[in-house]
Amino acid sequence: MTVAAPTNVCIIIAAKNATDTITRAIASALAEPEAAEVIVIDDGSTDDTARTARAADDGSGRLNVVRFEENRGPAAARNHAIAISQSPLLAVLDADDFFLPGRLRQMLSEDGWDFIADNIAFIDASQAETADGRISRFTASPRLLDLVGFVEGNISRRGVRRGEIGFLKPLMRRSFLENHRLRYNEDLRLGEDYDLYARALAKGARYKIIHSCGYAAVVRGNSLSGSHRTADLRRLYEADQAILTESPLSSDAASAIRRHERHIRDRYELRHFLDLKNQTGYMSAIGYGLTNPGALPAIVGGILADKTERFRPRQSSAPVALGGSGAIRYLLEAPVAEPRE
Repeated sequence: MTVAAPTNVCIIIAAKNATDTITRAIASALAEPEAAEVIVIDDGSTDDTARTARAADDGSGRLNVVRFEENRGPAAARNHAIAISQSPLLAVLDADDFFLPGRLRQMLSEDGWDFIADNIAFIDASQAETADGRISRFTASPRLLDLVGFVEGNISRRGVRRGEIGFLKPLMRRSFLENHRLRYNEDLRLGEDYDLYARALAKGARYKIIHSCGYAAVVRGNSLSGSHRTADLRRLYEADQAILTESPLSSDAASAIRRHERHIRDRYELRHFLDLKNQTGYMSAIGYGLTNPGALPAIVGGILADKTERFRPRQSSAPVALGGSGAIRYLLEAPVAEPRE
């Protein structure tokens, strides 16, 4: 006799102008037997995202599509989905991306966690439809991630393609979020995932990582995650400052948060300088630098690094863009056992 899989996970999809990809995302979520709810929040789209999402319903009664008339950002969309959902476990799926079959089953076979994330395969958009059969099998190799390791894994470096641990899409226990009054910070339009997970780790969350791959992230040149405003950087480093003042931290954890805060603040200072140059001219930008000497190392260093970047090879396995080669890259490095059959 076959025992039915427990349906105890709510899969949250925040979507904006995702008509071309939302059907695939929803289908992959509904295909997971453990999914009790799939909640799509159309975050003020100007296309047919909501209608396309409703058309993807499989008749099981698990799909709920909610439309925001105005764009409120992914943090607000996800918070609303959490508020209207009932399931004890929460998963986030970006509208561009999709789950690989059996993802939730693999993660739920592990115990001892409040958050659990698996590997991510970065797939060129042109190769997404045929990617499932080419995803490598990795051994789970579970390990716990602490706050220092998480924060350090989100500090990118010049000459290295993006590979931040914050890209991971963990399954989260609602009980931990409720007990610690945690929700996404709706002031953030950049790094809202990083901020939530960092605050959870600061409050003692057990964050487990397994290396098996169940999440496919589709890489597109016009992805919203690849662009941000200068003000978004300022809000993100201010969020780090809030963690430092609101949570009791070990000296190592506090030092890691300060390094991340400085990393983001340096990016902000350079972007703000360039904004001033483009909007009001060089003299205004130079005046800002002279009256804010603490920003000068970031500005000068950033400009020099930009000028010499083409001479430095890129090194990470998690790219911003893959080109048309059809290669699949992985966020977490792990030994490959065998290709999928």
